Amino acid sequence: MMESPTAPRPPSALEQDCLCIELIRRHLATDTVGFQIFLYQELTSTNAVLRRLAEAGVREGTVVLAETQTAGRGRLGKSWFSPPGVNLYVSVLFRPPIPRTAVPVFSFITSLALSDAIGAEGVAAAIRWPNDVLIEGKKVAGTLVSYATAGDLAEYVILGAGVNLNVDEATLAAALGPAGLAATSLRAAAGRPIDRNVFAAAFLNFLEKWWDAYRVSGPPAVLRAWREREILAGCSLGIPSGAGPSPARS
Repeated sequence: MMESPTAPRPPSALEQDCLCIELIRRHLATDTVGFQIFLYQELTSTNAVLRRLAEAGVREGTVVLAETQTAGRGRLGKSWFSPPGVNLYVSVLFRPPIPRTAVPVFSFITSLALSDAIGAEGVAAAIRWPNDVLIEGKKVAGTLVSYATAGDLAEYVILGAGVNLNVDEATLAAALGPAGLAATSLRAAAGRPIDRNVFAAAFLNFLEKWWDAYRVSGPPAVLRAWREREILAGCSLGIPSGAGPSPARS
């Protein structure tokens, strides 16, 4: 059963504590990404819901956002801590005319877009292979790419991201135990609350920018930028077993 999206509502002057499609659209500067946005108060995971929408035929650039996830997942099926009303949980659909062997480039595109969106808040971010975004050595965001194929071609690709925006570090430590010591939030790094609607729009803007760069200039443009920000620069970019994008399943 499909979760019900949030009904539209008028924006208030300050809604950094509440996602709002109208406010996100105010800051969008995209042609495709975000043309259609679904916002849910609660769902299992944004990737799972967008996968069902993709199978139903929604267009490229469709976005699913959630205030909280009950079964958010990271790489290798690990759970993703998704407290309500403080972070960003988002998935974006692409229908790229590429072979399935080229799908891993979307991991780089997503990480670059997150890094740029964090940089727009005045905070430097680094990327750690295969799917982590870090601030001062601590994880602030993770990505998850899944896809479906039609023969040797990608039928669709879903880019998922979870970003710790306003969650406090004490909450991370309490929820994640020792692993919480290796996590942080953008609010902690910036020293101020983060407007989640502005950040969501920035991420979507940068996501389209890097997808356009790939389409126009090919993989070298994306991989060159990714290597410049990758903390393990110089290491092999071969994808270890289980580290790359996963085929979507119903």
